[in-house]
Amino acid sequence: MTSATTPWEGKVWSGDWIDGSGGPADVTDKATGETLGQVGTATTEDLDRAVEQARDAQREWAAQPYPARAAVMHKAAQLLEAAPDRLAPWLVREAGSGQGKAAFEVGLVVAELQEAAATAAAPYGEVLRSAKPRLSVARYVPYGVVGVVSPFNFPAILSMRSVAPALALGNAVVLKPDPRTTVAGGMALAQLFADAGLPAGLLHVLPGGGELGEAIVAHPHVPCLSFTGSTAVGRRIGATAGGLLKQVHLELGGNNALLVLPDADVEAAASAGAWGSFLHQGQICMTTGRHLVPASLAEDYARALATRAERLTVGDPTDPSNALGPIIDERQRDRVHDVVTRAVDGGARLDAGGTYDGLFYRPTVLSGVAAQSPAFTDEIFGPVAPITTYESVHEAIDLINASEYGLSVGVLTGDALAAYELSDRIETGMLHINDQTVDDEAVIPFGGVKASGSGGRFGGARANLETFCHLQWVTMQSRIATYPF
Repeated sequence: MTSATTPWEGKVWSGDWIDGSGGPADVTDKATGETLGQVGTATTEDLDRAVEQARDAQREWAAQPYPARAAVMHKAAQLLEAAPDRLAPWLVREAGSGQGKAAFEVGLVVAELQEAAATAAAPYGEVLRSAKPRLSVARYVPYGVVGVVSPFNFPAILSMRSVAPALALGNAVVLKPDPRTTVAGGMALAQLFADAGLPAGLLHVLPGGGELGEAIVAHPHVPCLSFTGSTAVGRRIGATAGGLLKQVHLELGGNNALLVLPDADVEAAASAGAWGSFLHQGQICMTTGRHLVPASLAEDYARALATRAERLTVGDPTDPSNALGPIIDERQRDRVHDVVTRAVDGGARLDAGGTYDGLFYRPTVLSGVAAQSPAFTDEIFGPVAPITTYESVHEAIDLINASEYGLSVGVLTGDALAAYELSDRIETGMLHINDQTVDDEAVIPFGGVKASGSGGRFGGARANLETFCHLQWVTMQSRIATYPF
């Protein structure tokens, strides 16, 4: 991981490693603060050039037979599967991922590439009925250039789940990864595609800050946008893109509930709850942010969850014995600690954690959290498990639905069918019965409702077609139609 082995040292990707007009930016190890190298940064002038190249390259790419696009996806998957160290060390050091989480994310990227290859071969239209003597079809056509803005927490998969299907369906892509995870979220992926034979000009990786992101949203030749990040930023992107009549897909925040029903096994539920709240330091949009537990089980559940929290090791993730790594930066750590402190000041009980050393925040359990507390209402994005009690299942569902978010919900029970019967009363994009809230597969239509998402979904051929293509109606008849004029 030195300049000798990183071709992007001081560069951006635009079909080749080139200098960006914005100058260099450091790549840092989040656990130690060590500088791992530098990348280039892009300006709006770089963006204009990239979009023009992408438009030119896309036309020929879209005209290729689908096996040519699928072959690139297959090759990229094979290269990464054979050499996960292309990506995993960057996830550990640049993103602060535990080694298990990093390996899991690499596997997700491989699966996303494999599914993209299948998507390239999927049926892309349907024959429609018509009252006239003609052939009438609806077919999905690529937008052209897709703009992708991705976050820091799962940087590789949250870039790839837009980049791979968009490319496989015949689009070109301009990707702006989060500045804190530029390599894992962009540069390493660009090199992977280059090695897999992706033609030049189809993928551009342009590191930069908010100004560059705004320019991508506003660019007149980027008709389709895919953004994954906070709800606050997503609202601004949606407002801008709506005025420009662009197709915009927003995968935003979540304050996900884990509903423990009265007949659930407490120890099993606490194990699921610990994974949901503490995996990757709670820095996941699907993190379990609210534990709704019947009053009769609350003490036992809090005790079991706190025991698991106290057992977890926190430290430099290059040491495989550490289950959890650092919070992404000081600003986010301070926000997490402020939420915890205010919850305790408001009457919640601190059962575990609540302390930190540098960016290493101990997994934290809060019990007796009021439904009005920021620990209950806000997306914390840290390793915090707030427990709130309920008296009836009806009350619990009302508490779940009171949130502005609607991404993922888990229901833990001894009677799965009874839980399923509750499902149409729960306002969420994803529901897991007898599992926690964090889950994803390349073949599923990932997405939320309410403030958790807007636009298309990610995953599976049908969802990806609807997200990264527009629908075109085509009719054909054997003779020119005759009219009375």
